[in-house]
Amino acid sequence: MTHPLTSARTLARGAAWNQLGQVLPVLAALLTVPRLIQALGVDRFGILSLAWMLIGYFTLFDLGVSGALTRLVAERLATRREDEVPALVWTALGLTTVMGLVGAGLIAGCAPWLVGRALRVPIALQPEALRLTWVLAAALPVVTGTAALAGVLAAQQRFGVLNAIRVPMGIFTYLAPLLALRVMPGLVAIALALAFVRVLGGIAHLLACLAGTPGLDARIAPRRTLIGPIMSFGGWMTVTAVVGPMMVYFDRFLIGGLLSMAQVTYYTTPYDLIARLGILAVPVVSVMFPAFAASFDTDRPRAGRLFDWSVRTVSSLLFPAALVMAVFAREALTLWLGPELAAHSHAVLRLLAFGVYVNCIAQVALTLLQSSGRPDLGARVHLIELPFYLLALWLLIGGHGILGVALAWLIRVSADAIVLFVLARGRLREDASGVRTALFAGGGGVLVMIAGCLLPGLVPRLVFVASALAGYAILAWRQVTVPGLRALREAAPARFQS
Repeated sequence: MTHPLTSARTLARGAAWNQLGQVLPVLAALLTVPRLIQALGVDRFGILSLAWMLIGYFTLFDLGVSGALTRLVAERLATRREDEVPALVWTALGLTTVMGLVGAGLIAGCAPWLVGRALRVPIALQPEALRLTWVLAAALPVVTGTAALAGVLAAQQRFGVLNAIRVPMGIFTYLAPLLALRVMPGLVAIALALAFVRVLGGIAHLLACLAGTPGLDARIAPRRTLIGPIMSFGGWMTVTAVVGPMMVYFDRFLIGGLLSMAQVTYYTTPYDLIARLGILAVPVVSVMFPAFAASFDTDRPRAGRLFDWSVRTVSSLLFPAALVMAVFAREALTLWLGPELAAHSHAVLRLLAFGVYVNCIAQVALTLLQSSGRPDLGARVHLIELPFYLLALWLLIGGHGILGVALAWLIRVSADAIVLFVLARGRLREDASGVRTALFAGGGGVLVMIAGCLLPGLVPRLVFVASALAGYAILAWRQVTVPGLRALREAAPARFQS
């Protein structure tokens, strides 16, 4: 019998909630970023973009506890051991609080070096950038604790509640800086606004967990014996959490250090735009983590079917948007931010569109490895990749600037995807049809995008994209929609079936 955590109805509902939670903050970003660039200027906005990145990277200080907590809670729920969940949650919260405090101290201590030397922030802006860093560092324990609590809600497949919190937080991550500038100009006001949003979000996550986890409000009951299981699993998750974002964000620091803050804006703006395509993949991947964790050991064939469906769904959701952004990169940036920025960034956007498409599909394989109890496999891959990627960045940025940075990133994520799917095939053994699907969807999709980009003139590209999307619609209906509807029908209660 299929466990409720992995039923088609539960997964579809969770993915739908996650989709809503991803889309609304992106709309807020699209509306506010042009105004923020105008209000702050290119250099100050470059610092703000690094601050947004820093907030996202703060979760590395939980040392993988949030991911470990999601797997361990989902595993206990699947095996009817709900009484063990409260101790897991309080132990994880204790660990993340300590780690957050240590991380806050490290960031605050390194802030002068980071602002003055590593990023070469203009001297006139260094006092503002320094105070911004200190304020955000003070909020770090809240960020790490919130990540752990979000892991609990994900394990329980309570994505409706989770996104009811995440959507306002995501929107105010972009809206709060604009509102803060009306009260007090400068980066410090923005930092205080961002920290306040994080504190409110942390409180909301805690209240949601207390309301939906039986026994959690009885007493604060961390257990020393649970530290080992959490940290042993979370340790490898930490490697991925540290190295993965490092390979995503180190290029920005390198651009700031070797080129200029203006070049940071010219690179990060198209990157942040195309990275938003992840809103189409993250809802599926987030739902599948607890589903894989609940089914891998107890029902391996079902885990294989879920994996194949996930690959088909992510690639089908992503391809239309990636194709349009790649083929019409200059036009999209011109409409959004004007011809000057489009002239500097459109070629970067095209390369990044290829890479984001491949990388999002690869996240399904990484999620399977982590949730099935082998987070070390993905972490080892990232550790091996890191020196080669840094070398490629160093070589390509010198001769090609930000375009070379984008090319190095594309090469890295392509190699990463191939290796992760080979490892996923080893984990699934005979239930590895999703690997073949990924190779076809990833390779074929990129080739179609390249062909569209090579066409001269707007009209030929419009005809090509329209034809490609028509063919895609037929394929997606047959390979994703029809099997999905069939699965939902099979999972529905008998009284809803004819």
